[in-house]
Amino acid sequence: MIISLALYFVVMLGIGLYAFKQSTSDVSGYMLGGRNLSPSVAALSAGASDMSGWLLMGLPGAMYLFGLSKVWIAIGLVLGAWANYFLVAPRLRVYTEKANDSITIPDYFANRFADNKNILRVISAIVIIVIIVFFTLYTSSGVVAGGKLFENSFGMSYEVGLYVTTGVVVLYTLFGGFLAVSLTDFVQGCIMLIALLVVPIVTFTMLDHPVMETLANASYDLLLISPKASEVHSLNMLDWFAGGSTIAIISALAWGFGYFGQPHIIVRFMSVRSVKDIPAMRRIGMSWMTLSAIGAVLTGLFGAAFILENEMPINDKETIFLVLSELVFHPLIAGFLLAAILAAVMSTISSQLLVCSSSLTEDFYKIYLHREASQKELVFVGRISVALVAMFAIYLAYDRDSSILDLVSNAWAGFGAAFGPLVLFSLYWRRMNFAGALAGMLVGASTVLIWIYAPITINGASLSSVIYEIVPGFILSSIAIVLVSLMTNEPAKEITTLFDEVEQEL
Repeated sequence: MIISLALYFVVMLGIGLYAFKQSTSDVSGYMLGGRNLSPSVAALSAGASDMSGWLLMGLPGAMYLFGLSKVWIAIGLVLGAWANYFLVAPRLRVYTEKANDSITIPDYFANRFADNKNILRVISAIVIIVIIVFFTLYTSSGVVAGGKLFENSFGMSYEVGLYVTTGVVVLYTLFGGFLAVSLTDFVQGCIMLIALLVVPIVTFTMLDHPVMETLANASYDLLLISPKASEVHSLNMLDWFAGGSTIAIISALAWGFGYFGQPHIIVRFMSVRSVKDIPAMRRIGMSWMTLSAIGAVLTGLFGAAFILENEMPINDKETIFLVLSELVFHPLIAGFLLAAILAAVMSTISSQLLVCSSSLTEDFYKIYLHREASQKELVFVGRISVALVAMFAIYLAYDRDSSILDLVSNAWAGFGAAFGPLVLFSLYWRRMNFAGALAGMLVGASTVLIWIYAPITINGASLSSVIYEIVPGFILSSIAIVLVSLMTNEPAKEITTLFDEVEQEL
């Protein structure tokens, strides 16, 4: 197992060294890989940075614990990713390049609406930084997972695991930038896919009884497709609404709306080498995601059948992938499968580090501290930002009992509601103006915050327990964009001219 993990780390560092030599001379090279990624690398990078440990641990664990009722989240995410590739990817690739070679999402907003005073850029950057606090906690949870993996599987100290996991990620991200993150994501995505196909297939062959029979005989109904409010509170539902089922399914499917506003995902669309590569990127990305999601679902169900059949107690259901890896496979293969968990964790850590770095560099340092900064200086600031965020994540990870899943859910909703409608309308609606963009972003972000933290209850339940906060946030943000844009002046000629140029190229 140690041999497998050691080889994995060596490969990741080797990729970082290669990327360092290839493309780190300017900000575009460091933050976007010079807009020269192949469709396969861009697709798997988007998928790996998106899914993280949720795909290998969270979803299989949920399937084990709740059965098929949890499949709606996976369906919602797959549909959302598919829509993202069709609606956002082609236009964003063209628009960001034509809009003064925008490198970050706030940068794109400012250039799209000719925000010469940088009001929109600053507010969107502030929203990103606020929500990045959540993602820093999310990053910290990945670091915690690395520490516990080394502690539980190899008998090493928890602290050693923290520094080894984070150290490797920081090294290849800090020096290799976006290209290193994307290339390592590609390798990590391949490892994750192989693991998610191999584990359920091998587990299935080791079962003595039919899966459906074993699961049907379980004390809890794992084959129930319609969730119950009492069982799946994390899906945000209430018994008073259609027995909890309808509102649960809506909340679960609504996770797909979050894709339109996730900077660490849609930035991959900006980095692919040509808009003509988008269809190939979509086919590769959706094939990867669909197969991976099916593998995760089957890992949870087959794993539950295996554990029930052999009457083996398991305390933490989210470790079912890890348990099966160690029980069913040779240690050398088990080490490879453990590397898949690390791959999932590290791919997201690196992407979030780069999002933090790009916002701090392009949207704050360059605008307010040193407008005339050279490309070399900006790249240096970006690297310093990566190191600082990583150090803070390690500090938070010393609290090994932290639970941040709700914060991750909130961050996904915050990005989705604040930026999702704004991205879609900015790409498709010629009449949209600066005022509408600003209103949509503020309304979306504030709605999510109010929905989560306001002391308002319905039948004794908080608003976030009624329905996932991205639903009202996305709807109200869209309404605000349309109403405010129509109530204010039409966009300037330079804005509509740029929009028409993009339309013609597409």
